[in-house]
Amino acid sequence: VQLQASGGGLGHAGGSLRLSCAASGGTFTRYTMGWFRQAPGKEREFVASISRQGGTTVYADSVKGRSTISRDNAENTVTLQMNSLKPEDTAVYYCVGDRSLNTQSMGTASASRVDYWGKGTLVTVSS
Repeated sequence: VQLQASGGGLGHAGGSLRLSCAASGGTFTRYTMGWFRQAPGKEREFVASISRQGGTTVYADSVKGRSTISRDNAENTVTLQMNSLKPEDTAVYYCVGDRSLNTQSMGTASASRVDYWGKGTLVTVSS
């Protein structure tokens, strides 16, 4: 599956950004989808995941309560709505998909275990 993320850009602390990811080339409903991010000088880290039918979501503690992941299986898209942005949200955000990981295991697996990655989209949050 090919993944194309969009929606990054400059945000302000306390503001909101919406990231979108379009999938193609695979049966979308076979994939647990998610988002990872990589801040400057840091390793890639899990942000959020959503199950194949969208009924289960998992969030990193750092974004829990202020972010929502959703998917549209008819449109083959997954979205990450981020609210109450913080400067520490500044990172390159990656849309990911995997056929074997579930939402929980995607949240605890190392980034190297996730099979499919889109090109990242940069989010910069100013204070």
